[in-house]
Amino acid sequence: MLFIMDQNNSDSVNPKGMKRVLRAFKYRNYRLFFTGQGISVIGSWMQRIAMSWLVYHITNSPFLLGLVGFTGQIPTLILAPYAGVLSDRLNRIRIITLTQFLALLQALTLSILVLTDKILVWHIVSLSIFLGIVTAFDNPTRQAFVVEMVENKEDLGNAIALNSFMFNSARLIGPSIAGILIAIAGEGICFLINAISYVAVIVALFMMKVKPKQKTESKKRVWQELKEGSTYVLGFPPIRNILLLLSLISLVGMPYTILLPIFAKNVLGGGPQTLGFLMAGVGCGAIGGAIFLASRKNAQGLDGIIPIASVVFGIGLISFSLSRIFFVSLILIAVSGFGMMVQNVSSNTFIQTIVDDDKRGRVMSFHSMSFMGIAPFGSLLAGSLASRIGAPNTLMLGGIACLLGATAFASQLPKMRSRLT
Repeated sequence: MLFIMDQNNSDSVNPKGMKRVLRAFKYRNYRLFFTGQGISVIGSWMQRIAMSWLVYHITNSPFLLGLVGFTGQIPTLILAPYAGVLSDRLNRIRIITLTQFLALLQALTLSILVLTDKILVWHIVSLSIFLGIVTAFDNPTRQAFVVEMVENKEDLGNAIALNSFMFNSARLIGPSIAGILIAIAGEGICFLINAISYVAVIVALFMMKVKPKQKTESKKRVWQELKEGSTYVLGFPPIRNILLLLSLISLVGMPYTILLPIFAKNVLGGGPQTLGFLMAGVGCGAIGGAIFLASRKNAQGLDGIIPIASVVFGIGLISFSLSRIFFVSLILIAVSGFGMMVQNVSSNTFIQTIVDDDKRGRVMSFHSMSFMGIAPFGSLLAGSLASRIGAPNTLMLGGIACLLGATAFASQLPKMRSRLT
């Protein structure tokens, strides 16, 4: 497999300035997807903030915060490989439409329970598991679907970066709105708005005109295709090493979002508005990272950016854990958001650029397992550690582990590059 970029040719075909940053918008299907998903993700971020605040408000337990995060994400670890096989076999747009409709039902049920004051912790856990199952099938399919919306592979990295820009713009907008609405009307209204927001992405999916996926009748059993995908991932060092680093960061770094309610309330002495601002700070940093990546001409050099971004993320977490001043914490959490975004999107883009098309769904399912499937163990670990040694110390240990992982990855870069030339 070759991964050689012609720099001179790249310079001649790539547009300049904002046209280069927004070049994926020339595809109608991508424009529809971006618009619908952008509205929906704002609602999703509102729900995330409302869910975290609701759990901590009614239980006052860091452990239960981690438990809810665990139950919502563990289905990805178990089910994502099967989702990858289905993504490679079936019509991806139909799978995504179904998952969005089921997510709408979950948010609507949650809103009714909260607005009627019948919500209990077991309701939250059960609905969190349900959404986790839906996400397990949605995420790898949606990741693999990007290549069907963007016809020119040169624009694939740009589309992935713009997706992240959209996701993190919503991270900036959603939590800010949620913080205000929770203070005024309670968490239930956030869940209701999220349910309504799914209509936008469902409508966008129905409006798309996607070329029929060329069906290749597979006589292999599911477990055989699972084995084929895992053998491919484990036997190809560039993909394997990227997923190992992503897994480590998901385990020890990403749970910082679970602990933010504790920092907002106990460390910084604030309320839901403080939590909203912190999440918005993460969004600002992540948007900066997405713009940085969207402005790049191609995927060349991303393998070197991955460990650097991991170091930035680790340093940001360590510094944030030491801060007791809101304004300083806001800046540091933005730095963390920048590092997190660049590391994750660079990993996604690099993998999607070098993966074989017939294994794309399965490989992206392993990406989902590394990014989201490992995260529940991190949530549970972070919640348990925070109960024992405090949230700041827990976050500091996570940041140190990210630095060590980045160092190990960087040491393997020469071997990885030798496999790509």
